[in-house]
This record gives sequence, structure tokens and C-alpha cells, in this order.
Amino acid sequence: MHHQPSGRTLGYGDLVDSASQMPMPDDVPLKPATQFKLIGKPLKRLDSAAKVNGSAQFGIDVRLPDMLVATVAASPVVGGRLKSFDASKAMAVKGVRQVLRIENAMAVVGDHFWAARQGLLALSPVWEEGKNSNVTTKTIVSDMAAVSSQKPGAVARNDGDALRKIRSASRKLDVTYEVPFLAHATMEPMNCTVNLQSDRCDLWVGTQVPTAAQGVAAKLSGLPLEKVEVHNFYIGGGFGRRLEADNVAQAVQFAKQLKGRPIKFIWTREEDIQHDMYRPYYYDRIAAALDEQGRPIAWSHKVTGSSIMARFAPSAVKNGIDSDAVEGAKDIPYDVPNVHVAYLRHEPPIPTAFWRGVGPTHNIFVVESFIDELAAIAKADPVQYRSGLLGKSPRLKAVLAMAAEKAGWQLPMRKIAERRMGRGVSAQFVFGSYMAQVAEVSVGREGDVRVHRVVCAVDCGQVINPDTVVAQIESGVNFGITAALWNEITLDKGRVQQNNFGDYRMMRINEAPRIEVHILKSGDSPGGIGEPGTSAVAPAVANAIFSATGKRIRKLPVADQLKTMT
Repeated sequence: MHHQPSGRTLGYGDLVDSASQMPMPDDVPLKPATQFKLIGKPLKRLDSAAKVNGSAQFGIDVRLPDMLVATVAASPVVGGRLKSFDASKAMAVKGVRQVLRIENAMAVVGDHFWAARQGLLALSPVWEEGKNSNVTTKTIVSDMAAVSSQKPGAVARNDGDALRKIRSASRKLDVTYEVPFLAHATMEPMNCTVNLQSDRCDLWVGTQVPTAAQGVAAKLSGLPLEKVEVHNFYIGGGFGRRLEADNVAQAVQFAKQLKGRPIKFIWTREEDIQHDMYRPYYYDRIAAALDEQGRPIAWSHKVTGSSIMARFAPSAVKNGIDSDAVEGAKDIPYDVPNVHVAYLRHEPPIPTAFWRGVGPTHNIFVVESFIDELAAIAKADPVQYRSGLLGKSPRLKAVLAMAAEKAGWQLPMRKIAERRMGRGVSAQFVFGSYMAQVAEVSVGREGDVRVHRVVCAVDCGQVINPDTVVAQIESGVNFGITAALWNEITLDKGRVQQNNFGDYRMMRINEAPRIEVHILKSGDSPGGIGEPGTSAVAPAVANAIFSATGKRIRKLPVADQLKTMT
């Protein structure tokens, strides 16, 4: 994100007129502007072969005649400003052409990336850190916990008299859950090529929102919308990161200082991770009152976190409720007569955005971990306990039964020497699809967790291409496990502490579990399948850890929480 002199964050509402404020799901033809010729073969509509043999062109592959390359460094403290720098050392690097600056960042332009990067490293910028210089993860979470305990929040659902019944209950469970800020860490680094002329602007970029990118460039360049052309390319991973146009905004602001030549801006891995727009940190209070059999008779869930929709699509926020923030929490599938769900908006100092699986990635973790806790109190089998509460959701009950059967839920697990073994389950209805997952994990003496197998059953309505369903679930499962076990963005002195895969690690190929996907035949309307795999797996893994160790995971990532166990 970028900041105006007043410190107010620039959002789409500032950059795009009201008619095009909501990014549209359209596409822009893959064709270069008439005055330029892309170096490389044109893309074919059937892209499998091109992606396999390496000939497919992504945004970072763009090469144009007379093109320069730039790389960027923004204020290490969010909201900070660039005070001063000495450009002489950068200009002494062979191949460096110019040093550019905007309010909160600087860029070095060179004949190639190596020159630009070395020039940037040679700079010694002085930053005006601003009001966020003392922000830490601890202060952010402390603030969230305080407001969560003090304010009721906006009511997203209120069936019966849940709050009163929980207060007066003799048998109840009242706990808190937390999930961290998350970066996207897409495999293709963020990039955008800009050619800004006096009468037109061309962008070569891989984006999920070409309309928004066009609007941002038009606003910042001062050109009419029809004078801005977006040449959209394949993206090397989006996951919500390329739903944002902050890279386009930054590139155009720099390009205004060097008009007339195309410039490819490349953000390094470190720069992107430390200046991403992050999956929000959520702090959840969840409680239930139980009857004599341990079944929930009242349920309360308060979600505290930032509102992505308030920035991205303000019209989607109604009566103080961010629909994304409560998805997966508001409409729990279980038969509970008294339900109260509330949302409390609390904005952190760092920008937040969608992340693969969006709201359900946090809510399903909370709901499905909590329902597992209730099953344990009732001394009930987790699958049977859920099934007994799914009388109004036969499709979800069916996938739960299938996942348990295919996983051999009642059978003993294969033992691994000196490791504790456990199975865990989750069930969800999100994105129009019903899904259940069973995870098999082991925990070593040092508290390390290994996910060995994930069995998934899904009813996503009518299926056109089963291979696509399987591929999406497999990738979503691996994406979700990576985040659940290891990923978090933390802050100290206003600075993001992680910067590359050394401290924001990815699952390695030898760590990937065996994944089995079973698709229920259905003639119902198709549901979404690109994201459910991610949101379902974290609670299944956390519940499996409880099965193996007896320790509840109420805060992600798992990381080293189990190291203290003997």
C-alpha cells in the first residue's frame, strides 16, 4: 500500500471511479501495444504444453526494445517516509541509470536487474519512521484482546438466546483462538513493466484485476482511462496477492519521473514479503453451553480482525458486518438451537488483503477445532459427534462419512518408531462445496510435526473435470499445511521480521503428504473448489495433533508449540 502526505492509505476508492471500484472478473487480451514487439512466441490458448516446456510467458518474462529494469525499496516501517539518501554510490555502479524516489520508497533503474539491485544495495537511505516505529506483534494482539473483551461487536447472527444461556450454564467451554498475519509468497516475484508516454500508458503485468490496474494507472498518470492499456500475462501464483494493484501504483509513480522508455519493475522476494498486503490476524472468542450428553445447546463466536471488504468492496459491508470475515463462522452447519455470531472490526497498522481461502481459512480452523474440543468433553468419537449434529446437512454428513471410511478412521495407524501418531478430522460447507478431511500426523520427540496422509471427500456439485478438482484440492492442502505448521508474519519496532524462505518457509517436496481425493457424484449446481482444500486442512491437522499428544492447538502456526512436551 502507499500513503498520501496526510498519511491516509490510498485505496481503490481513491484511484478508481465509483463505477469501476469493484474489480471486475474480466480479462485483457494478451497483445502488446502496436509500437512494441514482445520478444518471444505468442501464447496459445491451450497452455499445458507451454507451461511444461517453459515457453509460457509470465509478467516477469516481458522484454521490450530499449527497456530498463528497476528494483524497489520501501520504508521498512509501514507508514514511514523517505527522508534522504546519497545517490552517488548507486550511480557509481556500472549499468545504473537513475535513482528515483517517491514519498515512501526509492527505486534504482539500470540496464539490467543485477545493476539495479547492486545500486539499490549501495544506497544508505535515512527513513522517517513515523508513528508505527514501536509497533510489535505483541502490542497488536494485546490491543485486539482488549477490544474483544470490552466491545460487543456487530451482530452477524442471533438465533435464540445464546449469550444468556452460556452465562448461566453449569457445563460450558469458553476459549480464545488466534491465527497470524500471513504473506502470499508467490513463486513469481511481484513485477510490473510500465511505458509511460505523454499521451498514453502501457502496462505489462500478470494481475488478477486488470480493470483495477488500469484504473490505478489512469488516476496516477492523469491520463484518460482509454489511454491506458493493460497487457495481461499468466501469473506465477496469485493466492490473492495479485488481486491488489499496489505494485502498479508504485511503478507508475516512479515511471512519471522517467517517461519515454519502458521500465520493468521487479520487487525482490525480501521486499515483497516485508511489504505484502497480509492475511489478517484474527483474535476469536468462542464459547458453548452443553447439555447432559455434551451436545451444544448454545454457541457464541466473536471474530475480531481487520475488514478487507471495507477497503476492497465497501458496499459488501452492511451494518458493520464484513461478510468475508464471518464466512464459515456465521452459518455453522451443526444443529445448535441458540447461536450468536458477532464481528468486531479492528485495524492493524499493516495493510491486509485476501489470502487463498479468505475468511474460512481462519473461521473453519476455529469452528472445527472447537467442535473437536466439545467432542472430547463429551467423550465422543469426533466423527460420530459431528455426524450427530448434521441432521440438517445431509450432503456434509455424507462427505464426512466417506472421508472417515476411506481413511480407515476406526483402524489403528501404522506406528513410526519414537513418534506419536494421531488422526484428526474437519468438515465444512464453504464456497458452495461440502468437504471433509482426515489428516494423519506424527509428532517427534522434539515436537516436530509431520503430516503423512490427508484423505478428502468432497461434494462440489456437478463436476466437469475431476482432474481439476483433484489438482485444486491437492495444491490447497499443501498450501494450507505449510501455513498451519510454519507460516506467520511478525513485527518488531514496526518492521516485518521475515524476509525470505529461510524464515518464511515453504513445504519441501519430501514433506508433502499422500493426498487422496474422493468425489461424490452429484447433479447439483457446481460449487467452488479452488480454496476449500486450504481452509479444511488446518483444523484436521490440529485435531490430529491433539489425538497424538493431548495438546490443543488454539494458535497458529503450530511451529515450536510442542517442543516443551516430553
